[in-house]
Amino acid sequence: MYSSQIERLEVAVYRVPTEGPEADGTLEWDATTAVVVHAHAGGVVGLGWTYSSPAAAAVVIHHLCDVVVGRDAADIPGAFEAMHRACRNCGTRGLVTQAISAVDIALWDLRARLRNLPLSALLGRCRSSVPIYGSGGFTNLDDAQLAEQVRVWQGAGCAAMKIKIAQGWGADTVRDLARVNRLRELAGDTVEIMVDANGGYTPGQARRVGAALDHLGVAWFEEPVSSDDIDGLAAVRGAVRCDVAAGEYISNRYDARQLAPVVDCLQLDVTRCGGYTGWLAGADIAAAHNLDVSGHCAPALHIPVAAAIPRLRHLEYFIDHTRLEAEMFDGVPAPSGGQLPVSTTGSGHGMSLTAEAEKYRQVPE
Repeated sequence: MYSSQIERLEVAVYRVPTEGPEADGTLEWDATTAVVVHAHAGGVVGLGWTYSSPAAAAVVIHHLCDVVVGRDAADIPGAFEAMHRACRNCGTRGLVTQAISAVDIALWDLRARLRNLPLSALLGRCRSSVPIYGSGGFTNLDDAQLAEQVRVWQGAGCAAMKIKIAQGWGADTVRDLARVNRLRELAGDTVEIMVDANGGYTPGQARRVGAALDHLGVAWFEEPVSSDDIDGLAAVRGAVRCDVAAGEYISNRYDARQLAPVVDCLQLDVTRCGGYTGWLAGADIAAAHNLDVSGHCAPALHIPVAAAIPRLRHLEYFIDHTRLEAEMFDGVPAPSGGQLPVSTTGSGHGMSLTAEAEKYRQVPE
């Protein structure tokens, strides 16, 4: 078996402005920050990234490099465990796991490239393409802006589309439901409608809004309450017909085990849950609870690992990340017919940083 020692990790931070201010039910932003890791071994380079804070780069530099460099590039389980142990006193969730995720993805890409295999072959592949749903629909968009996003999703062939609701922490449920109606008008009767409250409702609000969503034929109610509120999620799930989903903030298998009993579909994000290693562990827990998994955001990164599990529902084709990935990385697959193709040629996940990305690079403070 081919082996090579990991020689070094390189990390850089890129801040990519959005086209305009954006908001969901509980947060506003005007840029997306990508923390990019390159792992070097034997003249080969693996690429990974996370969507996080610049502080995640500091975690890589100060806590992860020393325990990863010098390891056999094939020893990804050992590197994963060592990274968690090195961060014990910092906490191993949230921002720390996002840093670990970027390194883990880079290591999987490196391992596949060292063996001259597509990552889909190394992970195993049970499908040749991955279904996607259109996502964005920010609460601050007007009707014309929402219509433009719907046209993008229609062009990609998306059979399902999701918008944000719970504007202002659930302060205007009338507008929330009016926007759901507007999405139905724009998307047509054959498209599955999905909503994401980003934890903005109280349990009582979420049950009442959920009843209205059921009447409107909405199929997916994401984070109706905070994903930290396990009892609240269970109460909403027991009161509505539409599927209740959560999991985008899962950091490890213990988080996945806690959420799985109170959702209808478990969301996992490779940039937050420990990279491909953590994602596969979470998918195993979902399968043990007879649940599908949905990949949260970062569509280009999810393709190889999403293709590796039987119980996949779909990937989130999130408009911010699709713009960023197309501009910052070469080799990003294009959607067709509501699917993203799984590469079976080349090596690794097939993506690389573009020269144009340099204009977004941040100078360390």
